[in-house]
Amino acid sequence: MFTGLSLRFRIFLFFCLLAVGGAGLAAAALMFGWSRADQTLPTGPFVTAFVLFAFLNTGLAVTVWLLFDENVAKPINRLSAALRLHAHSGVDAEFDAEAARYLGDLAPAASALSETANASVIDTAAKVARETQRLRAQSDQLTALLSQIPIATILLNPAQEIVLYDTQAADVLSQIAPPRLKAPLGDYFDLAELHAAIKQLSDTTKEVPFTLHDVARTQAFTARLKPLGDDGHMICIDVSPAQTTAIESRPLVFDFDLMNAAETKHITDTPLSELCFVPFDTETTGLSVEKDAVVQLGAVRVLNGRIVDGEVMDTYVNPGRAIPPASTNVHHVTDADVADAPSIAEVGRAFHQFARDAVLVAHNAPFDIGLLRKHETDMGVAWTHPVLDTVLLSAVVFGTTEDHSLDALCERLGISIPSDLRHTALGDAQATAEALVRLLPLVEGKGMHTFGQLIEETRKHSRLLRDLNE
Repeated sequence: MFTGLSLRFRIFLFFCLLAVGGAGLAAAALMFGWSRADQTLPTGPFVTAFVLFAFLNTGLAVTVWLLFDENVAKPINRLSAALRLHAHSGVDAEFDAEAARYLGDLAPAASALSETANASVIDTAAKVARETQRLRAQSDQLTALLSQIPIATILLNPAQEIVLYDTQAADVLSQIAPPRLKAPLGDYFDLAELHAAIKQLSDTTKEVPFTLHDVARTQAFTARLKPLGDDGHMICIDVSPAQTTAIESRPLVFDFDLMNAAETKHITDTPLSELCFVPFDTETTGLSVEKDAVVQLGAVRVLNGRIVDGEVMDTYVNPGRAIPPASTNVHHVTDADVADAPSIAEVGRAFHQFARDAVLVAHNAPFDIGLLRKHETDMGVAWTHPVLDTVLLSAVVFGTTEDHSLDALCERLGISIPSDLRHTALGDAQATAEALVRLLPLVEGKGMHTFGQLIEETRKHSRLLRDLNE
């Protein structure tokens, strides 16, 4: 019956029961004494004695509960959070022995268990690190090689979603929309020619040449289609200097876990592991959604529990007004920085495409989402994305009474934010993404595996922030 309640609330109810039970017993005793006494005696003294006892008994119960809550319940919550951090996110959280001094040997025992586990995995971690370094070096070599070949390569899963693109393909895709994994190819190209080419494939035909047009049919690309068995297709696009633009060097971007396309489900029934998240942040002229404007927007993408390298949005925004010096002192964005920047309408449309089919993630999301939604008409888009707030996510994992600022959350999760990136849109978006990646295994460890289950749990802490998923 009470298993869904938090530990602290259950303890509070226990002390309430003690207070009520004590008052009930006192009332019964006084009634028994009065019934045995001379019935002509006035009842006033008995009532006064009961009221005084009930008041003192309740005060004693509250005092003992406060002491118990501060010295037992809260330390147990912090200890369990530290153990979950270590178990699910690999964060070597320290156990506060002073705060848990009234828990007997529990904190030292947990610390000893953690140290033993650390010692047992250190050799494995070292081997994994060496192998990871070797694979990264090979990936860099492959990326450099593919970058020199005038062919753009895109791999598709059976659902015709992008699971890999190289540097050349990123260049081609960027001319149409921001490149992103798990994006339907139809977001970039007219699929009529692709479907016709797929029909031409057979056991004897290993490659089909065809012409690929962008969705607006303003650009044409010479391409070849190759089958990948039952696992999807490979598209090779011939590129030339006239069809490419100079873009920032990016790695080979892929996630082969996407080859097994999951069945499309309602967002509430979708496992957290199958969702795409877009953590983002804005820097503004002030702290009012109604009166202030965006001067910088940064975002990254998270898939399968990892931040996708190369899928980044980072741009200044012209607010159409002067930036107050007090705001510049915080985020260091000046009027000169935004003088030639695009408007919020243009940036909003680009970000809407970047975050398509994804869950938006922000720290104190009502502020950032509010800034976007107030410009929906100018952007020509609707911000109907599901939203996850890392403030509420932190409350689910660590409890409402903890500090849930971005700095405190990152410190708790062992995330370092370089001082020169703090209060920049991309720096804070990156920090939010890293926090998300470490928090998701913790909520899954607490039994929340779908987006619906997680949102239901965050709503228990809705007094902290406005719910954006209604």
